[in-house]
Amino acid sequence: MLSRSSAALVVIDFQDKLFQAMHDKENLLVNAARVIRGAKIFDLPLIVTEQIPEKLGQTIPEVVRELGDGERIAKESFSCWGNDRFQERVKILNRRDIIIIGIESHICVYQTTVDLLENGYNVHIAADAVSSRTRENSDIGLAAMKSCGARITSAEMLLFEILRSAGNAGFKDIQKIVK
Repeated sequence: MLSRSSAALVVIDFQDKLFQAMHDKENLLVNAARVIRGAKIFDLPLIVTEQIPEKLGQTIPEVVRELGDGERIAKESFSCWGNDRFQERVKILNRRDIIIIGIESHICVYQTTVDLLENGYNVHIAADAVSSRTRENSDIGLAAMKSCGARITSAEMLLFEILRSAGNAGFKDIQKIVK
């Protein structure tokens, strides 16, 4: 089970040109915002990436508003793990559970997931906070990640899993996020 002390959030490539082409992008954005807000309530470390930002644009303003200021790791490799800065940040965090939201499910999210799993991390994919250009590609990516050992979850499920009890700090804040 996820916990405040074991988890970190990776936000992959919510960029202008990519986001505009995503299947069900409105729902994607709502759930990504929920996960980011929850991560902030739980004080989880965040890592944010951008795929070739000079070509695909910066992180979209709606996501930047949720994230606030902070480093964005520019990358060329589809897998975030292929970027030395990303690997360094993940290792420094010393967290074994990596929650992933982002785009595209069947490319960057998938390849990052496989590499993290191969390097001993537990990967949790918020299925309603990842997408691809088509629903089919997103579904195929989720199925492939599950078959590799990733845990497929949802924004709301993972937030309540970390919370564990209505008596814990943050319950009212998380309740507001999901309603």
